[in-house]
Amino acid sequence: MGIVKINDELHEEVRKASSVMVRSINAQAEFWMKVGMLAEANPNLSFNDIMREQMKHAAVETRTLAGV
Repeated sequence: MGIVKINDELHEEVRKASSVMVRSINAQAEFWMKVGMLAEANPNLSFNDIMREQMKHAAVETRTLAGV
């Protein structure tokens, strides 16, 4: 684990988003970093595509959860 320095304005946005998404501030920042890294590596994929692939990778049955 390390320390990442970010400006106060970005930290405030992470804090607000973390409360909406029911994540810790660190978990929200980690989520954004991971999604951003995946988006840069796969510029042809949308956010939804990235999430779908991550759910598939984790073997989450989204069809069952959605009642489809």
